[in-house]
Amino acid sequence: MKQLADQAGPNTAKMVARQLSTYLVRSIYPAMHSAQRAGPTQQLAAHPGFARCIGRSRRYSQNVAPAAAALAGVTTTEQVSPATSVPAAPKLSGAEVRERFLSFFESKGHTRLPSSSLVPDDPTVLLTIAGMLQFKPVFLGQAPRKVPRATTTQKCVRTNDIENVGVTARHHTFFEMLGNFSFGDYFKQEAICWAWELSTRVFGLPAERVWVSVYEDDAESLAIWRDVVGVPAKRIKTMGAEDNFWASGPTGPCGPCSELYYDFHPEHGTGPNVSLEDDSRFIEFYNLVFMELNRDAAGNLTPLAAKNIDTGMGLERMSQILQAVPNNYETDLIFPIVAKAAELLGIDYATAPPAQRTALKVIGDHVRAVVYLISDGVLPSNVGRGYVVRRLLRRVIMKGRLLGINDPFTAQVAAVAIGLSDGCDSQVAANAARITAEMAREEAAFGATLSKGQKLLDEMLAKAQNTAGGGTPVLAGAGAFLLYDSFGFPLELTQELAEAVGVTVDLEGFEAAMAAQRARSSSSRESIDMTTSGGGLGQLAQQLHLSTFFKGYDDGQLQLEGCQVVGLLVDGQPVDEVTKEGVKVDVVLDSTPFYAESGGQVADTGYLSSGSSTSGSSTTAASSCGSSEPDVQLLVLDVHKGAGGKLFVHCASLQRGRLRVGQQLTASVDQSLRRRIRCHHTATHLLQSALKQVLGPDTCQQGSLVDASRLRFDFNLNRPLTADEIAAVERLVNGWVADARPTISSVMALDEARAAGATAMFGEKYDDVVRVVSVPGVSMELCGGKPCICCVLVAVNPLL
Repeated sequence: MKQLADQAGPNTAKMVARQLSTYLVRSIYPAMHSAQRAGPTQQLAAHPGFARCIGRSRRYSQNVAPAAAALAGVTTTEQVSPATSVPAAPKLSGAEVRERFLSFFESKGHTRLPSSSLVPDDPTVLLTIAGMLQFKPVFLGQAPRKVPRATTTQKCVRTNDIENVGVTARHHTFFEMLGNFSFGDYFKQEAICWAWELSTRVFGLPAERVWVSVYEDDAESLAIWRDVVGVPAKRIKTMGAEDNFWASGPTGPCGPCSELYYDFHPEHGTGPNVSLEDDSRFIEFYNLVFMELNRDAAGNLTPLAAKNIDTGMGLERMSQILQAVPNNYETDLIFPIVAKAAELLGIDYATAPPAQRTALKVIGDHVRAVVYLISDGVLPSNVGRGYVVRRLLRRVIMKGRLLGINDPFTAQVAAVAIGLSDGCDSQVAANAARITAEMAREEAAFGATLSKGQKLLDEMLAKAQNTAGGGTPVLAGAGAFLLYDSFGFPLELTQELAEAVGVTVDLEGFEAAMAAQRARSSSSRESIDMTTSGGGLGQLAQQLHLSTFFKGYDDGQLQLEGCQVVGLLVDGQPVDEVTKEGVKVDVVLDSTPFYAESGGQVADTGYLSSGSSTSGSSTTAASSCGSSEPDVQLLVLDVHKGAGGKLFVHCASLQRGRLRVGQQLTASVDQSLRRRIRCHHTATHLLQSALKQVLGPDTCQQGSLVDASRLRFDFNLNRPLTADEIAAVERLVNGWVADARPTISSVMALDEARAAGATAMFGEKYDDVVRVVSVPGVSMELCGGKPCICCVLVAVNPLL
């Protein structure tokens, strides 16, 4: 450092130390990772790859590059022109950035909406990964818009780049996405002009530092940026479809996008060879998607009738720009979490070796993600979303161990993340006790097996190295699976530790062992894909422009005449008629009394007929009142929702007759099965109330299965119930049943229901108007806008 100071001055020396450590982590991280406790910067400079990296680098300014090169003993080849005098943006806190964004778009007529849960109401994704996800049904035309314009801050989790977390300046697992959306309202000119106004006036970014990219065929956007906003053509880059064309999938809505970039080094000029992909100079901070086209199966693009706007601004990225820090982790959104971990270690982050800084950043990022995931009801497990939580939390614990933390620490670090959460999600603070308790429990469980697993892994790695015979050492897949299955080591963690000593993992062998374990499992699960996106049903939904009217709330409407057939599908494809007996056909009606499977409750079954009523059992339909055509009768086997919940799809078998689009049918629900399902549905309400009384108010439903023969109730408890607790729950539920308490359903505004004390299903999305079902003195619950079919209970089996 003295050599740096002598050559470039003390201020530059400080800047070099900061930027150099960041660059080292990005450029030669794999080499450093093998020695977790790297020495001072001078030791790192001695690494054989360091001089090559510095010599080739374009990541340093005119002062930093020569000084860093001097430290490494090399010279740079690039000559950088003197820095131009361009002002920086004013410093704002992350909370101020968030509020200014949302307030700005409120002033432009947007409705501020809350973030949706990290557990999406979308089976195509595991977690919420983008701000637009909660509006996907609106964008796809599957649900009506509630407002013409909206603005949100959306919590998101992505783990596809987990290996880059802490290594690069901007990769995260958890992040907040600020967004403004238009649903067939305003379009390109307003979106572009407001983006510029927000960036340069509200956030105060110097106009000279903002660059823009547009899709190469989007002449309209290019003209708006250049001629209306006034961005010089030399700071507008046209890019191809890979970078600047958004699509929801192979078919469906799509369109060009335009991105805004901040220039950290305007002194490098505006020549034709400037690349916006140079992340040492530029950071993309705002993306505007112009959803104006529809792509069909043949690849043809046609204009959408209603054009939409979908935008995203990374809160962490804008905060990095405005707070003038070298990476997102050092913003006030994340750094307090990092600092707490450093405090527990007794480490000074500012002077810590790069490898330690990287580990601290990983802890800060992952703890933040885990806090929000657990708050949204995702608990550690070995499958699905639970595996994401377990994987992240165990990486935190392992990083802490490698840094020297042997005592429990995650709950203390999580407390800081919880304290920073209010502007994003106020429920996190309300769930603080549950979050920290779950993290402490998982940390204790992992700690109990970590030592044994680490010893076994060391033995496996040593064996792999000793038996490599001059080739690449390989850890057997069966061994990696043993660590996963018996010791709780995520595969990625085993890979990371193996790679640190030059050993690869046999992934095919691991997958084979995993498949064999699944085959041995005594409990198999069958699931039905309830989503029908695109295909015949998607086409039908676009053509119909209507929703199925559900009329099955009341017992008196379980046999409904005059239900018109508005669509038929066989093998997923639209047809006009069905004549062959025994054919399975999906029938879409304009109205129905049949409940579609939802919220854990199975669908109704029964009959559709063109004659007079059926009994709802195995009776045949009556004659068709003199019609020369034979009566139609179908056995309804299942009902599910399609097209974003707009259509009720009756999965049926044609028993006789000729079924055609446009026919009027009588829909008859099997009332005996309906009654039994109702009782079990009500039992879930009683069971949740009993569990809350016995186990505490934080106990809540996590899922359920309600059918005619039984119910299954999932709830959040990290241990088995004791015999006394089971007995107490049994007494409460059976006592309420013996009292023959009535159930009362009503429809009210969501805010009114919550104010009245109605319990919400954890993580469930609710409409503005909801159905509330109460058992007086016992239970009051929201039913998410879905029909809650309940009655007086006559019997319930004791809990087992």
